[in-house]
Amino acid sequence: MAWSTQGIAELAGTTVNTVRHYHRVGLLEQPDRMPNGYKQYQVRHLVRLLKIRRLRDLGVPLDQIDEVALEGDSSFEALRAIDADLAVSIERLQRARAEIQAILQGASVTGVPAGFEDLAPQLSKPDQSLMLIYSQLYDDDAMQDLRNMVRADPESASKEFDALPPDADETARAELAERYAPVIARAIRDYPWVMDPGKHLSKSLETTQNTVVESIMALYNPAQRDVLARASVIAGGIIREEQTTEDDPTP
Repeated sequence: MAWSTQGIAELAGTTVNTVRHYHRVGLLEQPDRMPNGYKQYQVRHLVRLLKIRRLRDLGVPLDQIDEVALEGDSSFEALRAIDADLAVSIERLQRARAEIQAILQGASVTGVPAGFEDLAPQLSKPDQSLMLIYSQLYDDDAMQDLRNMVRADPESASKEFDALPPDADETARAELAERYAPVIARAIRDYPWVMDPGKHLSKSLETTQNTVVESIMALYNPAQRDVLARASVIAGGIIREEQTTEDDPTP
């Protein structure tokens, strides 16, 4: 019994183009041809096609099929490596499904990095965007600390900051900076790395600094940037005063 390309493709549950591709990449040997030039596929070709399909269903890449199909230790090692890759892919897909389910249930938005879903309602759109950018600049430990900072951030001060118009007057900026400074001071006190983030960076320090500055300039209006600058200066004074008090225990 011999089959044409179409016939063996149908038997193997694949397509003619796939059979031809396997020939091109060397996974399937060319069959003999009849005098009229038509190919004559044999049982060995069918078995080989079914084996290839079985391995492809298991996630084995085409360029590793020959290695896996061999008997012995090399086959086991190749399968172990493929299994490890599949485990990583499964974990990634499970995380993606969990996040999608959270979004469908209204508990998340796509504008925040993984792990910030429950905090999304607490973050303004610029804050959400900034957290997405931070997720590319800082490691997982730093992002966990940022989550904690958001949770501890007073809602009243955050809402005032988010609502601050670009033309806010001097008094409004100064008063908000005074109220916001303790938040920044607490973050510096609880998470000292924010002042020296070197160990938590996934990019170079220069890239991180430039990206953060550009992001803040683009995401926040002039009044908000002014408040951040003022609050940071005031927070620095708070920290220095606390350190002076600790160094000088005199009542």
